Amino acid sequence: MILDQPIKKWFVNSKGQDSNIKSFLKSISWRIVGTLDTMVISFFVTGQLVMALSIGSIEVVTKIALYYLHERAWEGATKIKKDEPKNEFA
Repeated sequence: MILDQPIKKWFVNSKGQDSNIKSFLKSISWRIVGTLDTMVISFFVTGQLVMALSIGSIEVVTKIALYYLHERAWEGATKIKKDEPKNEFA
């Protein structure tokens, strides 16, 4: 594919790691998949399309907020303190 290599440069840095844009786009696509899943399950449980869409809409906001709080908790729990010695494993 002609565009394969130029497009890969957008998603992988020089060290071969995922770029920030790739992680961001993956986060958005995963949230879309998760919300659609919630809507489908909600429809099967309630049998009402409007209710399923409402549940899915609320779920988007609550999951983003919960994810943010989860990330902040992990940041606080894993942060190295200034006076704490670094443990290096061989």
